[in-house]
Formats: sequence, C-alpha cells, structure tokens
Amino acid sequence: MAEHTIEVPTPTKHYLCHVGAGILSEVGTYARKAAGGNCACIVSDSNVAPLYADKVASSLEKAGYRVARSVFPAGEEHKRLSTLERILEDMADASLTRDDIVVAVGGGVTGDMGGLAAALYQRGIEVVQVPTSLLAMVDSSVGGKTAVDLPEGKNLVGAFWQPASVVADVDCFKTISPDLFRDSCGEVIKHAVLSDPDLFSRLEKTPLTTPGLSEDELADVVARNIEIKRDVVATDEKEHSRRQVLNLGHTIGHAVEAASDFELGHGTCVGIGLCCMAWAAEKKGWCDEATATRIERLVEAHGMPTDTPLPHDTILSFAAHDKKRHASSVNIAVPEAIGKVSLRTVSLDELRELIDLGCGRSV
Repeated sequence: MAEHTIEVPTPTKHYLCHVGAGILSEVGTYARKAAGGNCACIVSDSNVAPLYADKVASSLEKAGYRVARSVFPAGEEHKRLSTLERILEDMADASLTRDDIVVAVGGGVTGDMGGLAAALYQRGIEVVQVPTSLLAMVDSSVGGKTAVDLPEGKNLVGAFWQPASVVADVDCFKTISPDLFRDSCGEVIKHAVLSDPDLFSRLEKTPLTTPGLSEDELADVVARNIEIKRDVVATDEKEHSRRQVLNLGHTIGHAVEAASDFELGHGTCVGIGLCCMAWAAEKKGWCDEATATRIERLVEAHGMPTDTPLPHDTILSFAAHDKKRHASSVNIAVPEAIGKVSLRTVSLDELRELIDLGCGRSV
C-alpha cells in the first residue's frame, strides 16, 4: 500500500507524519532523520510495551541508537504527576542528554506522558510520537499538546511541545479491542463535523467499525484526519483562537469523562459531548434539526452513546474546572452545519442552560 506523508508546519517546528501499514520497522530511520541523537528512551505503558516495544527498539538500534525504556501502568488513572516523575527519573538513570530523544509508543495517555516528559527533561528534548490507537493517530499525536491530569480535571498541567516526527502504523489496529477502536471514532466524527462534509458522508455510508475495511481505507481516513488537524494547528499553534474549534464536543465530553472517573473512554465522551452540544445548538437556533439528527445518528452508528444520565450540576461542576474556562466565562465550539463550526464565549449560567438543553434528552 502507498504510504501517506503529511507535513505539519507550525511556528515552532515543521515535521512529517508518516501513515501506512508495517512502518513500525522504520521508526529508527524516521527518528534519525528528524531528530538525531545517540540514545532513545522508549516510553510506553504496560499494555502496549509487550506488543510493540521490542519491534520499535530493534528499529532504533539498527539506526544507531542506544535504547532505554520507561514503562508505566496502563490507564488514564495513571496519567498523573507521580507517573511523570518516574518517567523523568528513568530518563535520568539512562543518562539521556539534551541531544537525545524520547519515543512515545502507545495511545493518547502515552503520547501525553512521553511528550510532556520530553518537554521538561533538561528544559526540552526531541520526541517522536508513535501512536498505536486510532484515537492517538488522528488526534493526540499531532499538534504538540502534552499534559497530565489533576483530581480536579483532565489535562490541567501540560505544555505545547511539537514532535520531531509522527509514525502511525495502521497494522497496530489488529491488536486493539473492538471497544477501544469504537471509542476512538468519536474524534474522527468530530473532525468530519468540523471541516469535511465529504468525510462525514463517507462515514455515514461506511462506518469505521464496519468489518473488513482494508488497510488502505483505514490509512486514508487516518491521513485525512491528520490533515484536518494540521490545517487548524498551523494557523493557531497554542490555542489562542482558531485552534479552539478542535475542542468541539470536549466541554461537555471532558466533564462526563472526569465525572466517570475516566471509566468512559475519551472518544466516547467526545461523541456524547458532540451530540449534546448539537441538540443544545438546535434548541438555541444555532443549527438546524437535520444537522443535529445526522450527528446523533452517525455517533450511534459507530456504537457510541449519544447522551448522558449525569446530573446537570455534576456536568457543570466539572466543566467549570476545564482549562478552556476564562474567569467567569467558557469558550465553546458549536456545530452550525456539517463542515461549519463557530466559537462562542458563554457565561457559566449560559453554559448551564446549554447543558440543560442538550443533556438528559433520552434518560
């Protein structure tokens, strides 16, 4: 199959995202070209490391790297400062210098942890992102956001740190559970709502969860999602304005995710948040009923819930701690049509109204 190579230009760094099948064996080559260095520290979690760490290590060694490893317990509940500290200590124990690199191999949590560790270690070293989940490939591995959670909310401590390169091998989907793959589709649907009506129609016709999709089809969708995110990030690297549209579905979604103690997956919560905001927007006259209906049906077609039974006070409480809050207001992304999203600044009282209008419709 053909490999996709997408250039991501940002004010702080230009880098390439490689998407294809069987390209884990090329990680060392891509890392050497993009980042150089003598030692590569693989950061991975306890689920992914047994599957792919050896293959990535072999590729790095063939490219001339001395390889170290830091493996942490899998799960969003370990995306904490204490875990980050252990990773940084592993990097120091391996005698990494400012010229060396981190290679983050895994899903979104690993990408965040490895990226933030690279941003902090010796005031910043290179990181190569090797996402192994659909969610990480289409979203978190691209754009430079890195963070850990606090008990008060998700991703409250972090930094913008662009990778030197991204290597996305769709063969990794073969070891992902159907539930995890399904969860990842929330971000894919979000990108389609954000700026690609053709992708949205394609997903309506053939959901990503359809059995038997080819590697070419999967790689094409991943590459298109990276392009969508690239086009936003290139104009607003540090989320001062336009990049906030990427938070579509996240204001309510992050609140639902945190309130569930992260038992619900991120993509699933984005799907819930997307539907809730779409119906709230419909009731406010910001989008038509057909748009909200299509969004809800597509989320449902991918096997994800479209609403939440959580008390509205609980949702508001978690949303009020979200990093998108500014003093007494919150910036929200609102779907107006498929392919058109606007940014609005609302008060906490107005956010409560949107939660009342969009959440709990079916419970």
